[in-house]
Amino acid sequence: MHTVWKGSISFGLVNIPVKLHAATENKDIKLRQLHKECNSPINYEKVCPVCEKELKSEDIVKAYEYSKNKFVVLDDEELENLRKENEDKSVEIIEFVKLEEIDPIFFERSYFMAPDTGGGKAYALLRKALSDSGKIGVAKITIRSKEQLAIVRVYGETLIMETIHFPDEVRSTEEVPNIPGEDKVTEKELDTALMLIEQLTAKFEPDKYQDDYRTALLELIEQKKNGELTVTVNEKESTLPSDMTDLMSALQASLDKTSTTTKKKTTRKRKTVEKKEA
Repeated sequence: MHTVWKGSISFGLVNIPVKLHAATENKDIKLRQLHKECNSPINYEKVCPVCEKELKSEDIVKAYEYSKNKFVVLDDEELENLRKENEDKSVEIIEFVKLEEIDPIFFERSYFMAPDTGGGKAYALLRKALSDSGKIGVAKITIRSKEQLAIVRVYGETLIMETIHFPDEVRSTEEVPNIPGEDKVTEKELDTALMLIEQLTAKFEPDKYQDDYRTALLELIEQKKNGELTVTVNEKESTLPSDMTDLMSALQASLDKTSTTTKKKTTRKRKTVEKKEA
């Protein structure tokens, strides 16, 4: 597994060197957009709508839009200094709570925690302590320049860290429009709904669920591929060697071009001399 973060986590005086590995992966099927006329992939370029020209990385700055079309520009040095001030490779568990006290709306992303060199015993100690106590640890961690609230808990034989949203990142339910009152539900309707829930109640077994759309899309792609219903991109030929052209090929092309030009000049000069002598 690819390591996304390396540092240490501590509780009390116990310090555990750990590595984080993404516990989940996005299996969405990414589709490219092609030009319908020639089947060429469409590239998205960064273009200034006012100057109408393509921009390079050095032409772009970061800014915060505090009101419509009004920005505060932040340079890279300021952002880097701020990042260094807040980036700490040691994560301290602030407190321990019960998992059921945290609503699922707070959960964001999961990472497997693996002990780094010399951290095996302390890792096993924290895993056992969390398991026996029935508690989870609440901590703070900075990943990719973003400070995150996180929880540490036992998952199978491993420790897992799950980043969670800060309270001000979760929107208030009062913002949700058109919420009906409880008085709109009759006793008969409620009894019927409870009966239906009871009939459909089962033990959660994640292996029995699958992404039907992704499965159907993969089957469609495979059918078209096997039926040779595919298109091939016709690459544009270049008259001049590009930066990506092999160096020897570019040198040889230049040499051939120079040789041909010289040969033409020599032939032209010889014909001119022959005419004068005649």
